[in-house]
Amino acid sequence: MAFPILSAQEAAELIKHDDNVGLSGFTASGSPKVVTSALAEKAIKEHEAGRPFKVNIFTGASTNNWADGALARANAINRRTPYQNTPDLRLRINSHDTHYFDLHLSELAQKFRYGTYGDLDVAIIEVAEVMDNGEVVLGTGVGNVPTYATLAKKVILELNSKLPKGMYGMHDIYLPLDPPHRREIPIYKPSDRIGSPTVKIDPAKIAGVVHSDSYDGIKGFTELDDVTLQIGANVCGFLVGEMRAGRLPKSFLPIQSGVGNVANAVLFGLGDAKEIPQFEMYTEVIQDAVIELMKMGKCKFGSTCSLTLSDKMEAELLSNLDFFRDKVVIRPAELSNSPEVIRRLGVIAMNTALEADIFGNINSTHVVGTRMMNGIGGSGDFTRNGYISIFSCPSITKGGLISNIVPMASHIDHTEHSVDVIITDQGVADLRGLDPVQRAERIIDNCAHPSYRQLLHEYLRLGKSGQTPHTLEASLAFHTAFKATGDMHNVDWSRYGF
Repeated sequence: MAFPILSAQEAAELIKHDDNVGLSGFTASGSPKVVTSALAEKAIKEHEAGRPFKVNIFTGASTNNWADGALARANAINRRTPYQNTPDLRLRINSHDTHYFDLHLSELAQKFRYGTYGDLDVAIIEVAEVMDNGEVVLGTGVGNVPTYATLAKKVILELNSKLPKGMYGMHDIYLPLDPPHRREIPIYKPSDRIGSPTVKIDPAKIAGVVHSDSYDGIKGFTELDDVTLQIGANVCGFLVGEMRAGRLPKSFLPIQSGVGNVANAVLFGLGDAKEIPQFEMYTEVIQDAVIELMKMGKCKFGSTCSLTLSDKMEAELLSNLDFFRDKVVIRPAELSNSPEVIRRLGVIAMNTALEADIFGNINSTHVVGTRMMNGIGGSGDFTRNGYISIFSCPSITKGGLISNIVPMASHIDHTEHSVDVIITDQGVADLRGLDPVQRAERIIDNCAHPSYRQLLHEYLRLGKSGQTPHTLEASLAFHTAFKATGDMHNVDWSRYGF
């Protein structure tokens, strides 16, 4: 091999305080595993010696316990974007030890190329293969690697022995031109390939290769319960109804699905729905459920930015690449989340919410309006540009102490203008063509838990005037009741003069 072999500790020594560091991967898949851990150890030693040491981390989406987790525990992250989901980093963000700015996933690479965030000092990239000319074959997640590899002053490669050289051909690496020279992205169906199977890196920038030997460490999702199964059935029922009504073509359209147990339930529901034909996906993440659907023959192709699979499923896929090679393509986030391509293909957007308000606004990110959970991720990319935009969530959480349908969302990530349909375990609220009061009535009657419907209708009746009849002094009464008593049922409208 033409490049120096480094230990993780030697690689970490190449990274300095206040460096801008770009990481490979997307939703943990393909994220670095050993250099970031060594960097966290370096930060701890620097802090113990009384010296400052923090870096600015730019990724594709969330990473893993070896990256965001270890660095957050070492208090080694100054700035962070565009998405995260590790508990340790979440604590740092909410205590302002880390300056996190939330961002649509489709935007970060181009903003970096525009010079918005300054120079990129180092890129740490996990690979399956390194060629002597600097070309690399990536692993299970691409994220923003093509841009980071182009812009970084130096590149550290993590060569993961768990990734077979047979990964060659699974990726479609393409960098759009920047304005004013940008042209259309020529993807006209999910299976189109428009770029290269490898990332081409200037060999002079490759500082060295570090060996690793780990799967991505993604836990499998919990077993589906009655609530998530019902949400999945409700989503499928809605889509079948759209096909019967002629609002969806009989051949169906590509699907995007968010991450998590609710999203998995929806995907399994699609697999069981006999009226829904074989379909393709144009999405940012492929989960275990999609692999099962491919094995069943229900999902015939998936375009994605990452294979976010449990270790068991990752091992199965990597040992059967010949079966999956013509069924999967892994692209950069700029392509997987491109508003242009999403709108052209007519992608059905299916995402999850923390809470929805009765007028159709969605909170995807902040618990009780203040504490960052994970981030907006790619939901906005798909929601704003999808053929149909669906948000789902359970009607209640914490045994009913929290209603996920509230008078006013405590934080708004997606406004009513981008939300077509809200679905819970209780039912479906199709909001298309409705004014705010009509939307409120439909959401309360169809999606709210029965134990909260009267309270929500009472709030709606409090409004005296205006197209959207909020009563501002009472609009967050559900949240304040929860903070005061631990139960949203304990709303007392008389506190607000009613």
